[in-house]
Amino acid sequence: MNFFEELEARGIVNQFSHDELKEILNEKKISFYCGYDPTAKSLQLGNLFAVVTMMRLQKQGHKPYVLVGGATGMIGDPSGKSDERNLQTQDDLDKNLAGQKAQLEKLLDFSGENAATMVNNIDWIGKFSLIEFLRDVGKRFRIGEMLSKDSVKSRLNSDAGISFTEFTYQMIQGYDFAHLNKEYDVSLQIGGADQWGNMVAGMDLTRKMHSKPAFCMTIPLLTDSNGKKFGKSEGGAIYLDPSMTSPYKMYQFLLNSDDSFVIKYLKTLTFLTLEEIAEYEKLVETEPHLRAAQKRLAEEIVTLVHGKEGLEAAIRATEFFFGKVIENTTDEELAGIFDDVPSIELDKAQLGELSYLDMLAQTPLFKSKGEARKMVGQNGVAINNVKNKDIDHVISKDDLASESCLILKKGKKNYCVVKFI
Repeated sequence: MNFFEELEARGIVNQFSHDELKEILNEKKISFYCGYDPTAKSLQLGNLFAVVTMMRLQKQGHKPYVLVGGATGMIGDPSGKSDERNLQTQDDLDKNLAGQKAQLEKLLDFSGENAATMVNNIDWIGKFSLIEFLRDVGKRFRIGEMLSKDSVKSRLNSDAGISFTEFTYQMIQGYDFAHLNKEYDVSLQIGGADQWGNMVAGMDLTRKMHSKPAFCMTIPLLTDSNGKKFGKSEGGAIYLDPSMTSPYKMYQFLLNSDDSFVIKYLKTLTFLTLEEIAEYEKLVETEPHLRAAQKRLAEEIVTLVHGKEGLEAAIRATEFFFGKVIENTTDEELAGIFDDVPSIELDKAQLGELSYLDMLAQTPLFKSKGEARKMVGQNGVAINNVKNKDIDHVISKDDLASESCLILKKGKKNYCVVKFI
């Protein structure tokens, strides 16, 4: 199986522009690019598919250019959107760009013969005057072709419509390809399936302006069993930034992958061989209750994004919910693990003076001190997963699991975070 055949076997190839691209990717070394608009300070788990695909191409010897959209981010891509995007401030864009660049630099290899290079399209788009852009770029676009793009047609037929600003997005993205082709000999653009129209426009513009080979290839949009974009949970997006989505939350999201989709995720998002994945596919069919494929998926991706330390933290957090003593943690770690359970704040001056029952009565776990007393007497309350039925216990610094927090557990699954500030 050659390189392109493996990409197809993994379900990575959605569309590609020319048959000769197969031979090029198999036998030559080319420069390619993928673009990211800074719509948030962190990439999402759904963005990882394109990043991992770039990593595969780089491992094959091709040179990646990562384009961060300082210019296109100010305009807004209408693809896949039913309404006009809110324009971002320059300050927000700068913060988002810095966050995404840091993440991409951790995933791609920026050293060696085919080192990744990061570029920002504000560096060339920002130099255009309106007249220059219309003469040099706009002259080469045809309105009929622009109107035929799915991203434009869907918006034209909607109540929201489309502004001239977003309508011109494909011209700017198209020129990105032409610029990279001229300056860096980039001959391939990759991106999500919803970008096909914009990418073809860029490829055609590049060929018109420079008479040089240019190709494009899209990857599928990963979804879950409900047709929802991969990387979206009930609480929102799963971010690569650990301050926005903890390694534990990412681990749990992946661990809950549907049996019918987990093999697809292993093929597209991990570097396990197809032979290894075939073994997990058998386990999904014969022993689905073990969730072996889901565990391996979670381990591979959390390690890729957060490193071994992130995986260890995620596994340790998971063990907390299976009764492991909660100790030697940090406030930040506990906040990421227990962000969706009730919490209260108490004065740290009360440490060493506050009675066990008085503390329990102030939490939403109990309606009264009497109810708390009864539950404690039945050995139904734990501090940091350690059962405590000592009615006379006084809460002290020794009860803290982190700098300022302890975790109360009532029964089997009712938690409360108590923070002393």
